[in-house]
Amino acid sequence: MQAIRNFFGRTSWSSAERLDDKTVVITGANTGIGKETAIDLAKRGAKVIMACRDMERAQAAVKEVIESSGNENVVCMKLDLSDSKSIREFAEAINKGEPKLNILINNAGVMVCPYGKTADGFEMQIGVNHMGHFLLTHLLIDLIKRSAPARIITVSSMAHSWGSINLEDINSEKSYDKKAAYSQSKLANILFTRSLAKKLEGTGVTTYSLHPGVVQTDLWRHLNGPQQAVMKMVSPFTKSSAQGAQTSIYCAVEPSLEKESGGYYSDCAPAECSAAGKDDNVAQKLWELSCQLLSLTWE
Repeated sequence: MQAIRNFFGRTSWSSAERLDDKTVVITGANTGIGKETAIDLAKRGAKVIMACRDMERAQAAVKEVIESSGNENVVCMKLDLSDSKSIREFAEAINKGEPKLNILINNAGVMVCPYGKTADGFEMQIGVNHMGHFLLTHLLIDLIKRSAPARIITVSSMAHSWGSINLEDINSEKSYDKKAAYSQSKLANILFTRSLAKKLEGTGVTTYSLHPGVVQTDLWRHLNGPQQAVMKMVSPFTKSSAQGAQTSIYCAVEPSLEKESGGYYSDCAPAECSAAGKDDNVAQKLWELSCQLLSLTWE
């Protein structure tokens, strides 16, 4: 039972922390955990920029966030993490238009989808979940550093613990297993957070990765019949999106985390990631490979 509880997790963390005069970017903020995170941070007084692929759904979500939070300072901007051109355009608009960026939440993700490639030729899950956020963070890092104290939060999953990084075939071209590719991308989120923490030491910018809990969200749309049946069976244990968002919010606002960086969190508390999630050698190789594949230099 404890294992089941750990997996589905329940928390009762709350905080009155305010975010007045802070600017937040949340990727994939038009549904699920992203939208609930946006509502909460908007309630705390932050300016919230919802970075979304589907602008029609995003505009509807902005209305909802404004109504739920009572904060008018909420906007959406187009960001397609499967296309580096879109990522560069988005980052350029933020860098030109925003004097500061205090919190970046890399929340968007695709899960166990059929094999597909991004505009840049990456396998879709590693491409969106890892490469897209790696590039986005890189392009915004100077603004984030100028805004310190600042935080970078990347939503991973406990699925990382079933994953490994295949440096020889990061894009699953030799063979594709959608669950393995998803787990690899979520492990990459944890390793990215670790490496980033090291690079940002002394800058006042801290990094966090997290498992949100098993949440009933749109991410389930690619599961097959039997898998959906299992999810229905365990649904009493799963979290609403609002509950699922709590650990993202905790990592964004909890004052006691100010001096922590690079760690993994679950249920609004520090958590153990897999041994592979602590492998600094693989983390460094993944960093170098990501830079190489994205044609960028990030020392």
